Amino acid sequence: MIGAGMLVQSISYDQSPGPKHLAWLLHSGVMGAVVAPLTILGGPLLVRAAWYTAGVVGGLSTVAICAPSEKFLNMGAPLGVGLGVVFVSSLGSVFLSPTTVAGATLYPVAVYGGLVLFSMFLLYGTQKVIKRAEVVPVYAVQKYDPINSMLGIYMDILNIFM
Repeated sequence: MIGAGMLVQSISYDQSPGPKHLAWLLHSGVMGAVVAPLTILGGPLLVRAAWYTAGVVGGLSTVAICAPSEKFLNMGAPLGVGLGVVFVSSLGSVFLSPTTVAGATLYPVAVYGGLVLFSMFLLYGTQKVIKRAEVVPVYAVQKYDPINSMLGIYMDILNIFM
């Protein structure tokens, strides 16, 4: 799976879009082959969770695409702070018992804060991809690669610092 992802990112989009799309298809197939057996092992609960995840991610992506302004692009600094809060609360919930007041307070911050945080990361990343596609001029030295940009949404924690 990692090798297929590296292959996709190593092929240049403007010099050879055909092989780039074939590599992307290979990467998607490998991802599906890795995830598909989990639905057999996890049963209906895992399948339902996958459908819910697809609905939420699709809905959030639609909101980011259809937003009239670029307001989600201005969330870089708050997302970094939120990532720090979720990270610290996750570390704290490892060392503190959930039966104590502090542990019982940190657990929801880590779980629900992480859920909200990564939903906001998805909104931020989607608008960032759209903005890059609109801003990069046709005559630029380094051309825009939409496939690498979309794969980069999954690495938004790294993208916020770049």
